[in-house]
Amino acid sequence: MEGLQRMLDSIKYIESHLEESLSIEDIAAVACMSKFHFQRMFSMLTGFSVSEYIRNRRITVATQELIHSNCKVIDIAMKYRYESPEAFTKAFRRIHGISPSVAKKNSQFLKAYPKLSFQIQLKGDVEMDYKIVEKNCFTVVGKSIQTTTIGGENHREIAAFWDESNRNGFSRELAKNSGSLGLIGICMDFDKQQENLTYFIGAEKNIESLPAGWEERRIPSATWAVFPVHGAMPDAMPKVWERIFSEWFPATGYEHAGGPEMEVYLSDADPSSADYYSEIWIPVKK
Repeated sequence: MEGLQRMLDSIKYIESHLEESLSIEDIAAVACMSKFHFQRMFSMLTGFSVSEYIRNRRITVATQELIHSNCKVIDIAMKYRYESPEAFTKAFRRIHGISPSVAKKNSQFLKAYPKLSFQIQLKGDVEMDYKIVEKNCFTVVGKSIQTTTIGGENHREIAAFWDESNRNGFSRELAKNSGSLGLIGICMDFDKQQENLTYFIGAEKNIESLPAGWEERRIPSATWAVFPVHGAMPDAMPKVWERIFSEWFPATGYEHAGGPEMEVYLSDADPSSADYYSEIWIPVKK
């Protein structure tokens, strides 16, 4: 698992540079990955973004230094790259619920975010099916929401978006006009820190005029790695996502090519059934 070992090297690099300016480009270079692939892999393996991890580790280390030293708040704020003592105090209060001065004077229960460690282990010869598909650019229609990966908010908001779409009849109407891929859930428009994104429920365009409130988006040409997903939603999908980033990417030498990621719901069967079939599509490059 050379890929995961490189992730460990990147964590060591972050830890040794918490008092310095950290760029995601430099961290990704330590892992020998592109910036986009590193951020997506980090997020899928840990559940939070690189910048969120850096913020959490800085406030943890800064808190320990505040409590166990005679350093002033302003000195610690500057040391750990906060713009001002006020910015440090705001971050401190958001995490701990009290101000730095109160924590320094009195013993309090405080939160800590430990250093990450990836457990690298052999899992036997459990195969992972996939195929490589070349697909030209195509247009999708549907509706979207803006969400964030911070605190796992995207999982809650996307699930609520699907529930609403099923209740109000939107997904049913969309399915009537869908193309060969059926209904598609698309993650797109990732920001530079991989913390904010657009989630789009759609289908390949198969109609001329869009109903009110529907949107139209273009999916670029790409080489796609396609992974089958067998099992009831929503439990089956996250397990395959985890294996893709923890096993498949490190083992194959492929890298995320950037751009949209798709969950493809081909079947008209009950999504809660044990034999439900769906797919994950990820744009890749060697």
